[in-house]
Amino acid sequence: MPHKVSLSRLKLTDFRNYASVSLSLDGRHVVLTGDNGAGKTNLMEAVSLLSPGRGLRRATYGDITRVGASGGFAIFAELDGMEGEVEIGTGVDTTDDSASRRLRINATPAKSADELTDHLRLLWLTPSMDGLFTGGSSERRRFLDRLVLSLDPAHGRRASDFERAMRSRNKLLDERRFDPAWLSGIEQQMASLGIAMAMARQEMLGLLARLIEETHDTSPFPAAALELAGFIDGQFSRPAVDLEDEYAAMLAESRYRDAAAGRTLVGPHRADLIVRHRQKQMEAARCSTGEQKALLVGLILAHARLVANLTGHAPILLLDEIAAHLDEGRRAALFDLIDALGGQAFMTGTDRAMFCALGERAQFFTVADGKVFE
Repeated sequence: MPHKVSLSRLKLTDFRNYASVSLSLDGRHVVLTGDNGAGKTNLMEAVSLLSPGRGLRRATYGDITRVGASGGFAIFAELDGMEGEVEIGTGVDTTDDSASRRLRINATPAKSADELTDHLRLLWLTPSMDGLFTGGSSERRRFLDRLVLSLDPAHGRRASDFERAMRSRNKLLDERRFDPAWLSGIEQQMASLGIAMAMARQEMLGLLARLIEETHDTSPFPAAALELAGFIDGQFSRPAVDLEDEYAAMLAESRYRDAAAGRTLVGPHRADLIVRHRQKQMEAARCSTGEQKALLVGLILAHARLVANLTGHAPILLLDEIAAHLDEGRRAALFDLIDALGGQAFMTGTDRAMFCALGERAQFFTVADGKVFE
């Protein structure tokens, strides 16, 4: 069994609709129930900010801070993490024009948010992701990169460095500054970072596909077949240095075309994640709404198992309204699968009865009007 990473305390100050709230947790799963708009998802969003990035809503810090608060927001958590017991504090001071995020680990300022991945890995599934298969490719890329990041913490830095280099190239092209030496230097950097990004994505998908292959017969959820498309398709078996040279050449050849388009038209930022219903041999976008939801749940659970297998530590799962569209039998099977992962899960719903199959495996809280009751 993987090591169980779990929160034992969560304290919020001026976060969304909470002026102040503190939860004492005992390591079991956490079920948050209450009316719509009570603040259940807000609590899960706070937990999601214990990872790099802007959390499960990708909100601006000003939007997160409670309306009427004199400063910013603060999150404090105690947990049994991947390196033992740890205290994490994060937040912003909106009186500061830069509103940069502060982060302390065991009361010591962290150099970057990437240090959070030394202590826990977080995965989430929210209702806003229900249109993942039918929406634009940018959402699927973001989803894919979060999956990679949970296994390869350096992926986020590579992606941000690639975006920065690409913006520099786009600016030069927009200004019609076609200096070969300058552009070649930027394009070589983009090639190195872009191929590393693409290969990290492909490696993760390969590992996930093998795990799905091994377990799909025993899962109550449909298995997903996964494929990357739109950038160096089918060439990932070639040496990285050859792919870098090829991508750099593609960028050099497309300078005038990209200048006319006002953007870079080829690269990992244009790739797409193709998901198919394995049993039906059908693209997920063509499946029913219920089948798409089941595919997504199965994919998240498979990835959580992969993270646990490869890191030796079970990720914390944030599952918003997870039981809303499942029948009683599938809900019970879902809870058994979540429990078998060996980690801690936070789940929300409007009806406590939907979670009765969890029994004593969960700690139940009621959320109402910015307050939380056990």
